Amino acid sequence: MDVYIQGKRVRLNPSQSIGKGGEADVFSPDGQNAIKIFKPPNHPDFQGLPHEQQAAEIRIAEHQQKLRAFPKGLPSRVIVPEHLATDHSGQRVVGYQMRFQTPTEVLLRYGERVFRQAGISNEMIVKIFLDLHQTVTGIHQSRVVIGDFNDLNILVQDTAAYIIDADSFQFGRWLSKMFTGKFVDPLLCDPRGHSPMLHKPHNPDSDWYAFAVMLMQCLIFVGPYGGVYRPKDKGRKIPHDARPLHRITVFHPEVRYPKPATPYGILPDDLLQRFHLIFEKDERGNFPVNLLQDLRWTTCSVCGTEHARHVCPGCATTAPAAIKETTIIRGTVTVTRIFQTPGIILYATVQNGKPHWLYHENNGFRREDRSKLFAGSLDPQMRFRIQGSSTLVGKTGQVIKFAPAKQPERITVDNFGALPIFDANGTHHYWLNNGQLLADDQLGSKHIGDVLQNQTLFWVGDTFGFGFYRAGNLNVAFVFDAKKSGINDTVALPPLRGQLIDATCYFSQDYAWFLVSTRQGGKTINQCMLIKPDGSIKATASAEEGDDSWLSTIRGKCAASNFLLVATDEGIVRIEPDQGRLVEIKKFPDTEPFVDTSCHLFVGHDGLYVVDRQEIRILKIR
Repeated sequence: MDVYIQGKRVRLNPSQSIGKGGEADVFSPDGQNAIKIFKPPNHPDFQGLPHEQQAAEIRIAEHQQKLRAFPKGLPSRVIVPEHLATDHSGQRVVGYQMRFQTPTEVLLRYGERVFRQAGISNEMIVKIFLDLHQTVTGIHQSRVVIGDFNDLNILVQDTAAYIIDADSFQFGRWLSKMFTGKFVDPLLCDPRGHSPMLHKPHNPDSDWYAFAVMLMQCLIFVGPYGGVYRPKDKGRKIPHDARPLHRITVFHPEVRYPKPATPYGILPDDLLQRFHLIFEKDERGNFPVNLLQDLRWTTCSVCGTEHARHVCPGCATTAPAAIKETTIIRGTVTVTRIFQTPGIILYATVQNGKPHWLYHENNGFRREDRSKLFAGSLDPQMRFRIQGSSTLVGKTGQVIKFAPAKQPERITVDNFGALPIFDANGTHHYWLNNGQLLADDQLGSKHIGDVLQNQTLFWVGDTFGFGFYRAGNLNVAFVFDAKKSGINDTVALPPLRGQLIDATCYFSQDYAWFLVSTRQGGKTINQCMLIKPDGSIKATASAEEGDDSWLSTIRGKCAASNFLLVATDEGIVRIEPDQGRLVEIKKFPDTEPFVDTSCHLFVGHDGLYVVDRQEIRILKIR
């Protein structure tokens, strides 16, 4: 499509895409500026959604005047509209140009334990939120309200927090009507609803409410309404989404605290009290900046817990005991620990029935035989894969392959955002370069097929692979044979709407289980699709994030034959296709002490391998 900026024509195409949200597509033709184009009512993402089409029409009509009246003098951390993008007439606003801040990562990632454990400290989180606090204060001083303030419209670069989507800000006579259920102030919502629905205008207090939600999530990996509410009195049970409307927080005695979350007792009493007052007692106002400034983090020399209290909360109650048992039996389950590290397990897989893993310990990256590949610190931008005895390490467009008794091999790859795109199975590795899907070959590389450069994600199993790209008006999914050239790009996925949050894929010999998380309509929706090697879809399922179902997260799963094993906080469950739906067939409650939603599962010759951040165990069910 063509747009006009300051009277000059700018041609946009899907290869220039750098982002896709619920309301707009974002492009960068020159790598320095970003151009946000609002999705018109006839956009493919709105097909079959008359309510969304009407909302798009109203939104674009409002922007004709709102963007021309956008306030000046906002803090420098706000990515503001710099020039309007119009149609050929120069009158109708279709979007705007802004500066392209890169490299950055959305704040959402800083609330994920796996991302954080690769070298991002709590002290760094505090610096990010101090920076964000200053920006929010400056926005309010300009008589502007952020409105739909959430962890996807904050981009982090080092410890600087930039706020994007400024076109949805609330100022003058223009109200911000958008909201995200996890971050919207329940005081502004209908208390009789089944989920938070905004029915009063956003205000500065609601911005600070969202700030507190994000801070809590980033400090202890659970938000105020995480966990699962299981009242003893069944008559008091309410839908998960309704908990904010009833102020039933993660601190409630009948809420099961999520296993992967950090115990909230690591936080000092005054910060915990502030969270309690905000989320349970409806206290509002500016978030006290001194609560951030006064945080002092320390690591317990006895048990290794990082905390911000005068005394370690773990050691103050019970003396930590080292786990001496290598084998534990519970009911029908026998669990044997085969590996443990004081460092961090970075990547694990099972190939030809045997486990392989990469871990970081004593400033070194090491394989399962304890051989050291290279020295260095943890880096959250690194991505890892294993191909038999070889290890692939990628970062921002480069992959280095480490193989025993060989010099490291360097490969240039495409990115998806900041993520280098490559994968491996037991015999080959695969990568994208200049929009080509390639695999290693005796003569160097083999061309499998063409995809969209810097917009494509893919994964590969032992027999076939799956991938997709979304950019502008394009939505394409494909499968390919792991050993042959050629791709089949006619895979008819159910619509992927909204902003992509996360995606992954698990393979058995005959199926790919594609799981994807998107934020749409203020909610985070997880979808699972069971895909055959010919690209046909056998079964699907969807759920809302955190709803206590097997699909409340998309990680912690493994494929075997025609079923999926899923790690939950209550044990492993088995999922199978049934008449086009993916359903829970069986639970294994005896596995509950040994797994949680943050574990990784792998089927091997010796049993089921359970991998967490510091241990690998073999689990056998009789």
